[in-house]
Amino acid sequence: MERSFLAKNPSVLWFILILALFTLGVTVLSEAYGVAFLSTSFVKTLGKTLCLCLVALAMDLIWGYAGILSLGHMAFFALGGYGLGMWLMYARTEEIVVAALAQGGLPATPEEVRQGIAVQIFGVVGASEFPPIWAFAHSFWAQMALVVLVPGGLALVFGWLAFRSRVTGVYLSILTQAMTLALALYLFQNDSGLRGNNGLSGLQNLPGLGDVSQDALSVWFFWASAFALGAGYVLLAWVVSGKFGSVIRAIRDDEQRVRFLGYSVEGYKLFVFTLTAVIAAIAGALYYPQAGIINPAELAPIASIYLAVWVAIGGRGRLYGAVIGAAFVSLLSSWFTGGRAPSVPLGFYTVNWVDWWLVLLGLSFVAVTLFAPKGMGGLFDLWAGVRSPDRKGAALGPDDGALMEREAKE
Repeated sequence: MERSFLAKNPSVLWFILILALFTLGVTVLSEAYGVAFLSTSFVKTLGKTLCLCLVALAMDLIWGYAGILSLGHMAFFALGGYGLGMWLMYARTEEIVVAALAQGGLPATPEEVRQGIAVQIFGVVGASEFPPIWAFAHSFWAQMALVVLVPGGLALVFGWLAFRSRVTGVYLSILTQAMTLALALYLFQNDSGLRGNNGLSGLQNLPGLGDVSQDALSVWFFWASAFALGAGYVLLAWVVSGKFGSVIRAIRDDEQRVRFLGYSVEGYKLFVFTLTAVIAAIAGALYYPQAGIINPAELAPIASIYLAVWVAIGGRGRLYGAVIGAAFVSLLSSWFTGGRAPSVPLGFYTVNWVDWWLVLLGLSFVAVTLFAPKGMGGLFDLWAGVRSPDRKGAALGPDDGALMEREAKE
């Protein structure tokens, strides 16, 4: 009798249980619904961390399981934030403009309201008209659809061109980084339609909920982030647990052999690339309302490199490892760069962690790569007693010479 998905993957139940308890604990300790032990700003930090864990899951699927080191997934993350941010900024500005025009005594026409919104939003870049890309900004559901369709469409086109040309390895990483840099440089221009380097601001204010405090809104977004992370974990665990997961791992280990066996390698890669781009965009759509602002600097290629570092430190090829790495490094980064870490006086020099955090992060990445390739997630293998098979040079396939491990002979 074939076992169920949850029976074959007990880690999924453990993850959901831990996430649920964590969500309940934060709610009880929050200012809005609990004992006010956790500040609103820290609840927002935790909510943003859950979003980063979700995009780390996407990175782990494409890199840890499929073997594609993408340095552009934070671009999809930012595009998701821009997609929802456009509606938030439009709807919030509409409330302000309607209230201001109502003081004139005469009801304002829809065109006057729209013109007032355009001036309020784009006056900072010297414009007074809506660009074409804002055509659906008034509609929440249209913008939510664009949160999925725009990053997903970009990933689909880019991936089709790259995988069709059989670009692999470091060359594909460079291409994804170039795509991210080109997109960031374009959005920095004032005529891009997204306010240039000013970005979109005031995203923490939900339209129609002006009477709701930020204490409560922070918890609501935290709940949404926790739900998205839980749903994303279950989805990706289901993807990698079946035949599809076996095929993408085989592509990672020996792409040519999988192609010779008759599988559409490019099709599998394209699906994974597009799926992870959509997940990253959803994570971004939840992240930036909690951050309150988004600008083109969020698309900088270095952000995608940070994402790869999180997954490597957590342990790629393990979904829970990606979550652990993203949560650990992002919270540690907030502590070091937020000025909360005490400086270390050495007499001749004072170590200021705000300046040295990136150096510490880089050294950690190098150390994990050299001495602990399984990352922090490998600690769970030790705890559970899971060991790599010692085959002593035995064949790993149907042929006597299939997939021999050199290190197994040593």
